[in-house]
Amino acid sequence: MLTLPRVIARMVLAGLVFLAAAIPAGLGAQDGPDRSRPPATGPAPSLDLPPVAKHRLSNGLPVWIVGMHEVPVVHVMMIVRAGAAMDPEGRFGTASFTAAMLDEGAGTRDALELADAIEMLGATLTTGSAYDVSTVELHALAETLEDALPLMADVVRRPTFAAEELERLRAERLTTLLQMRDNPAQLATAAFNRLLYGASHRYGTSIIGTEAANRALTVEDLRAFHAAYYRPSNAHLLVVGDVTGDAVLPLLERAFGDWAETGRPPAAPAPPTMDRPASRAIYLIDKPGAPQSQIRFGTIGVARSTDDYHAIEVANTMLGGSFSSRLNMNLRERNGYSYGAGSSFAMRLGAGPFVAQSAVQSDKTLEALLEFVNELAGMAAQPPDDELTRVRNFEALGFPRGFETTTAMANRLAELVTYDLPESFFEEYVSRVQAVTAADVQRIAEQYMDPDRMIVVVVGDLASIEGPVRQAGLGPVTIVTADEVLQ
Repeated sequence: MLTLPRVIARMVLAGLVFLAAAIPAGLGAQDGPDRSRPPATGPAPSLDLPPVAKHRLSNGLPVWIVGMHEVPVVHVMMIVRAGAAMDPEGRFGTASFTAAMLDEGAGTRDALELADAIEMLGATLTTGSAYDVSTVELHALAETLEDALPLMADVVRRPTFAAEELERLRAERLTTLLQMRDNPAQLATAAFNRLLYGASHRYGTSIIGTEAANRALTVEDLRAFHAAYYRPSNAHLLVVGDVTGDAVLPLLERAFGDWAETGRPPAAPAPPTMDRPASRAIYLIDKPGAPQSQIRFGTIGVARSTDDYHAIEVANTMLGGSFSSRLNMNLRERNGYSYGAGSSFAMRLGAGPFVAQSAVQSDKTLEALLEFVNELAGMAAQPPDDELTRVRNFEALGFPRGFETTTAMANRLAELVTYDLPESFFEEYVSRVQAVTAADVQRIAEQYMDPDRMIVVVVGDLASIEGPVRQAGLGPVTIVTADEVLQ
C-alpha cells in the first residue's frame, strides 16, 4: 500500500522524469523542426532510429514496440481508425464527442475516480480525435506501466458514457462554438473551410461539429459509434519507451488480449472529390472595430498519399513554412504589416486544404492582400539556387529532431499507421528532400499555389476594409455572416 510520503515522492519523480523526457539536452520542448529561426548549417544529422518490433495480440490487435531507454518512461498510443471523416451525415462532431467522453468514466470508475487513479500513478491519459483517426494516449513511468495499462484499457474498451458527463461536455462544446464567433482567427479558419468545401463535405466543418449536431447527439449515438469503430480490427497499438517486448507483451495481452472482435467496422466513406476554384473569389466577414484583419488565402490541396509529398514540403517551407519564408519576410520583416505569416498543406486521407494566412493591421489589409498575390504568383518563377539549398537543408536538418522523445516517436509512427506509409519513409526522407529541384518547386507552385484559383476570406472591420478591397478588383466580393459559415 502506498503511503502519503511515497505517493508525493512518486509524483515528484514523475514530474522530473516527464520534464527530462520532454526537453532533451540543448533542445526546446517540441516534436518537430524549430521553425522560429533559420537552421544551423552543416550536414544533416544521421537518422539512426531504433528498430520497430511488430507483434499481434491473441485477438489480432497489431502492436508496434520501440525501445528508447534513455529515460524511464513509456508512451502508449491506441490508434482507432474512426476520425471525423466517419461522422454520420447530420451528426458532424460524433467522433470528437465520443473521444472526449472516453475518459469521463470508464470501467467501474466515474470521471473523478479515474482521474485520481491516473494521477496517483504519476501518469497522464489523454483522448482525442482528428479527421482520420481517434487516439487514446498513456504516458507513464516504466515502473507504473503495469498498473496504468488496465486504466487505459478501460478507457478504450469500457467507457460508461454517463449522461451527466455528456451534458457537462455538451455545455463546454456549445460554449466553444459560441466563442468561435468572437474569435477572429478561429472564425476566419472556419469560414475558409466552409466556403471552400461547402456544408455537406466533412472538411467544410470543424472536427467539433456544429451547434445543431452537438445539441442533438445522445448517449445512444456515442455508444453506437464506439461499438461500430472501437474494435481490434480497426485499431493499432504503439508502445515507445523504456520497455522490451518480452516484458511488455504479457501486460498488453492482459489489458487488451480479450478485447472481443464483433465483426468488421463500417467501410470508410470516400471523401467527395472537390475541384479547385476556377477563379479567385473574395469573402468578407464583419468584425466591427477590429484592429486587425484575419486573412486566409487558399484552395483544395492534396491527400497524404500524394507522390508530390517531398516537393510540397520544400515548396511550402519556401513560401510560408518557416520564419525565413517569403511570406513572413515580406509581411512581417519588410513591411511590418503583421507579427507573422505562414502557409500549410493539411494532408489527410482525402485532399485537405492549402492555406496561406496572417493577421495584419486593419489599415494595411489591401496592401497585405496584394503582397499575398505577389508572393504566391512569384512561386511559379525558378527559385534561386541559394534559397532552394537553404530550404532543403532546413527540412533535412530539422527532421531528426522529430524522433527525440517517446511522444514524438509515437506521433511519427502514427503517421505510418494512419496513412499506410512504408517504414522506409523515415530513412528516405532526407535524401528525397535533397533531391527536390527548382523545376519541382515551380511545378508544385503552378499546380497548387496559383493565386488566381483561390478563395480569400477576410475577417475584419468592413467599414474600413470593404471599399478598398472592392476597388482593387482582386475578384468578386461577397459579404457573409458568421451564421452562414458556422451552422
